[in-house]
Amino acid sequence: MRFFNTKLLFILISGTFFTLSACHPRDNVDFRLSTFKCDVTPPLGTPIYSGYEPLAEIEHPLLAKGIVLDSGGSRYVLCALDWCELNNSTHTLFRETLAKAAGTDPDHVAVQTVHQHTAPMGDADAMRLLDTIDDPPPHPDPAVIERSAVKVAEALRKSLGNMKPVDQVGLGKARVEKVAATRRVKNEDGSITVRWSSCTDPGLRAEPEGLIDPYMKTITFAQGELPLVRIHYYTTHPQSFYGDPRASYDFPGMARQAMEQEESVFQIYFTGCAGDVTAGKYNDRSPEARDRLAARLLTGMRQSAASTKYEPIQDISWGTVPVILPIRNDQGFASEDARAEMMNQDSAHSVRLSGAMSMVSRERAETPYLLSALRINKAFILNLPGECMVAYQLFSQEQRPDAFVAVAAYGDCGTGYICTDEAFSEGGYEPTATRLAPGAEGILKNGIKELLVEK
Repeated sequence: MRFFNTKLLFILISGTFFTLSACHPRDNVDFRLSTFKCDVTPPLGTPIYSGYEPLAEIEHPLLAKGIVLDSGGSRYVLCALDWCELNNSTHTLFRETLAKAAGTDPDHVAVQTVHQHTAPMGDADAMRLLDTIDDPPPHPDPAVIERSAVKVAEALRKSLGNMKPVDQVGLGKARVEKVAATRRVKNEDGSITVRWSSCTDPGLRAEPEGLIDPYMKTITFAQGELPLVRIHYYTTHPQSFYGDPRASYDFPGMARQAMEQEESVFQIYFTGCAGDVTAGKYNDRSPEARDRLAARLLTGMRQSAASTKYEPIQDISWGTVPVILPIRNDQGFASEDARAEMMNQDSAHSVRLSGAMSMVSRERAETPYLLSALRINKAFILNLPGECMVAYQLFSQEQRPDAFVAVAAYGDCGTGYICTDEAFSEGGYEPTATRLAPGAEGILKNGIKELLVEK
């Protein structure tokens, strides 16, 4: 797909509408940028993922961090939230609220979660559904979730008074050692053994890293030689522990904030297509293991930043493709199964919550998920919904071997996992936790092609 030099274009391809907006190269364009952040930690006592125990300790404040990029004719927003997920209409609410604050269209706003498992699960519709049944499991107050959107929007609005000229974009890349590894360890008979985010089995930890994307990618916006913000992209589940009532931005947040303190430059971190990638090979759940993971990720950020090569910003464009993904309806995954999960008082809180979220996702089955891409010169920032497997990230990069492609997943996570079709026949954990049917792979890949491939 070409990012055409036109303000707005509607195209129909294979029954799917998508929109493009762009700022074409011209003299004396005043590109400007602001950064914003705010604390989005829920109040103590709020049940948080993954055990839904009441929040008892705030080890780290959970942050929303983002940028507003003004191209001289349009504004674009990228925001990363230290939450586990934003689903369905809650994700839409965040995008719409931030868009209003920025004075732009919601389609020009990408909100992704970092996906820590020591943070809230944002699905206000599912929480309201739980409020209608007897003896519901503990869950966040929908008002707490929705007030967070207003809080982030206010931080964004205030940042607009401090927009700075930006004329350079820097691209950097570095290999990260001993952090990410596949969760899907293949056995000799072709079956899958799950290597969770924390793993104490020496034999399982000794298995190879498997299919991952080992690179940290960093995009820096600068004013002359002065960096204004660095945006990092790396791909692994961002968790070293989970299940206890503690809020933490975990090792990615630790590395991000340490980098910000070192450089005195605003730092943002996005998680890539980490649906089947964890740190379990290098994490035994100990505090020491978490410190090592944070240190290795920080080293990757430093090296990626150090490798940065700058060039003048010539043009900025934004593309979107909405896709309707097929809902799973086979035995054990139909609507009645989701309701039974929600109602079963003998089930774990997380299982009952998952049932409610699955019911909500089914109700919005005909509502598209939005894919978007911000292009700066020949660099692409691709924003995807759901908990995509890493194959989608590698596929995205293969579409533009001539370009710099950074990928953020965990947009609207109403999908649950977005598996490859092959994963359903292979087995393993991810196919048991997706709300989508086989066939989603082709639709998502076609959408990615439309955003990245020039014709």
